[in-house]
Amino acid sequence: MESKRDGHGIYGYLSPAEVEGASIQPLDRDRSRQFVSAMLRRVMPRAKPDLLEEKLKRHAVVLNKGGRGARAKRKKKAAASSSAASSGASPASGRPLSSRERRRLGLFDIRPENQRYALFLPLHQLWLQYIDDLFGGLKSTTRSEQIQMKMLKADLHGAIITVEKSKCPTYVGTTGIMIQELKNVFKIITKDDKLKVIPKRKSIFAVAFGGFVSHIYGSMFCMRSSERSAKKFKAKGSVDL
Repeated sequence: MESKRDGHGIYGYLSPAEVEGASIQPLDRDRSRQFVSAMLRRVMPRAKPDLLEEKLKRHAVVLNKGGRGARAKRKKKAAASSSAASSGASPASGRPLSSRERRRLGLFDIRPENQRYALFLPLHQLWLQYIDDLFGGLKSTTRSEQIQMKMLKADLHGAIITVEKSKCPTYVGTTGIMIQELKNVFKIITKDDKLKVIPKRKSIFAVAFGGFVSHIYGSMFCMRSSERSAKKFKAKGSVDL
């Protein structure tokens, strides 16, 4: 192919003599358009003529890596990432944070100024109402087996629990409001505003409510509260410490 005469281009059209000598079929745009239109009608017989004409149009796509549009997109992406992090989702993929990521971010930590027994007394009152609704009103005729089976799946956040037995003697006698339940530990706030972390395994807890006392074997509770509420427990005896 020859260059354009003005010297500003690299490619140019072949002369008629070169086209004829090379046995090249000259470009006929109308004929090409007719061929493509006929092919589209065969491939898409149900398509409307307007849609076929739209397919034949050439659309220019502007690739702009900078400018206001790119900056606006970056700001929008950053805002979405911060929103995902504050809502408990991973900024990278939008998926929920894992337990390890939550611990690293300190989402499970309770600030020292919030470690006050009086602050959680309203939570305890709400828990008492929740237990009363769960049992449909506690009565003296309520069977202890029924209480124990429902307590296995009950939410204990706000309950006053006492460590009755433990492999570690220093935990025995600790009493307080349960403010956080993790997979393997209970976090309890005592009356002297001390936060105690009590391991579930090899410990027995007592929960008093409505004139009843329910005993919890911590080894059976070594799971998250959400998992425990959906688990089917088998009626079998528990081994004491």
